[in-house]
Amino acid sequence: MSLQRPDNRQRRAFLRWLTGLLTLVLVVLLAAPALEAARAEGNRGNPFSPAPATAGTAAGIPHTGDSNAAGAGSFQLGKVRILGVPVLTVASPTVAGDRQGPDAITRAQVIEGNLTLLYRRQHICSGGETLAETLLEQGFLHGRERACDSDNLGLLGDPAALKVEVVRDDGGPDRLVARVPGRSQPLPLLTITDEDLRLNGMGQDQLAERWRNLLERRLRFARQLMRPENLQRRFNLAIQLELGLGLAIALALLLWHRCRRGLLRLEQRWPVSRRRRRQNLGLHSLQAFCRSLMAAVLTLLFAMAGVALFTIPGQVPRALDLLLQPWGIAAKLLLGWFLSIALKALASLLLRQWASNVDVAPARRARRDQRFLSLRLVFRRLIDLLALGAVGLWIVSEIPGVAELSGSALLASGALLGALAIVFQGLLRDFVSGLVLLFDDRYAIGDNVELQGFSGDVVDVGVLSTELRCLDQRVVVIQNSDCSRVVNHTKLRSGVELQLVLSHTVCQLPEVLALLAAEAARFGADPAWESVLLEAPQLRGISAVTPEGITVSLLLICQAGQQWAAERALLARLTQRLQEQSIPLADHNRVITRLGG
Repeated sequence: MSLQRPDNRQRRAFLRWLTGLLTLVLVVLLAAPALEAARAEGNRGNPFSPAPATAGTAAGIPHTGDSNAAGAGSFQLGKVRILGVPVLTVASPTVAGDRQGPDAITRAQVIEGNLTLLYRRQHICSGGETLAETLLEQGFLHGRERACDSDNLGLLGDPAALKVEVVRDDGGPDRLVARVPGRSQPLPLLTITDEDLRLNGMGQDQLAERWRNLLERRLRFARQLMRPENLQRRFNLAIQLELGLGLAIALALLLWHRCRRGLLRLEQRWPVSRRRRRQNLGLHSLQAFCRSLMAAVLTLLFAMAGVALFTIPGQVPRALDLLLQPWGIAAKLLLGWFLSIALKALASLLLRQWASNVDVAPARRARRDQRFLSLRLVFRRLIDLLALGAVGLWIVSEIPGVAELSGSALLASGALLGALAIVFQGLLRDFVSGLVLLFDDRYAIGDNVELQGFSGDVVDVGVLSTELRCLDQRVVVIQNSDCSRVVNHTKLRSGVELQLVLSHTVCQLPEVLALLAAEAARFGADPAWESVLLEAPQLRGISAVTPEGITVSLLLICQAGQQWAAERALLARLTQRLQEQSIPLADHNRVITRLGG
């Protein structure tokens, strides 16, 4: 069947489908990190909740989970971030003992919450509470103070006016505080502990000065970045980049569509049977170009998602991770490909060693080689599926926001997998049944079998189904779970019962049987068939006497798959021999006439 150029309606439908698919992928890529950021923003809690004395006041603490934690010898480490970028590493002993105060993870969360007060507007109240307070103050009390307005804290303002100072108490640890104009009291940030000093290998004054300079620079930059005009400028730049990337995606899709049309035209012009080496090279080059265009589209989609994340303050590390995702995915796919090649080579080596076992009887060696081909094909497919699944899990686990999912989300995903297993239990049953059929050696590729009322040669044994090619060249696909009853005509050896129906007018039956036995013996001694037959043809004698005639049975046992050819050749010889001796065969029409008369 020749390939035909699709009409305009088909092209429009295909473009609509492709556009919808790409839009869905883009929405997922954009929504996953954004939802994770919104979740973290919503879990900040009450900014005025008390905190341990060694860590300052907890304010707007984001739930960072175990991603903040790290182990280093006898210390537990916690990362402190400003706008998502690590700025400090605080420590606590791994073994608590009689120690007072929070661990490193809690300290990092509290310190990060304190720092957030200095550059980000806090959502103290819910939307309904903020609206209710606004209606009350403006509509009835005509006041100006807002309890839900975080600006009342007086912590936001000119970036250059922010100063971080070291407060030294007599005989106590150094503390870092932030001073801003308009506040008489400084904002406590953190307390330097003995574990911090031992981890950094510095004195108290040196570490306090180092952290003071680092926090002051980072906080001033964060306050400058969070100013409304800078956020608006950042948003405008992101919109321009998104438009440019969208235009590049549209251009790549247009080129890809034309590339596919050109490939179809060349396939019509150069059929497979008439292709030359140069034409094959051109077709493969054009196909590689089409695939590179589709890879470019996927890369640009990741770039659009990364640029969208850049507009969210504090999401720059995740945006960079997302921009690096295509290259990481390509590296993981390449590694998975190399790993699958190595595993398939190892599996083939082990299977070949199994097939070439010298302890196998020569009569079973051909069957072992046949099973080797089937098992190697299935093992290759299984290795490809396992490699693809492992690489897919590896890619998904490193998507920004997925690695930080909570335990409840993991339990929900496990429940979802269980539900999917129930829904697709038929596929799982087919998969397990296929493995049982192969390892139990019920059939292999090349066998002639009967399955579910169909008879044919096994052309493919998949992980879910088996393909049979019938005598009329139809291909029948049968699920592996339906192959519980198998009739294999060609396993190790083959045989066929040949029947001749003689006429009732035959009088000298012993002489006729001797004639048939002699002809069968000459057939077995024929050099053309001697190597095919495993045993000499056996004359079983008269097997039935019916109104149609006298049935004489012969048995042929030969090599696997050769029974039908041997049957046809022997039947032709026996018929010719009977005709030469004028021994009549049964006449079916005459029997019917006699029964009807």
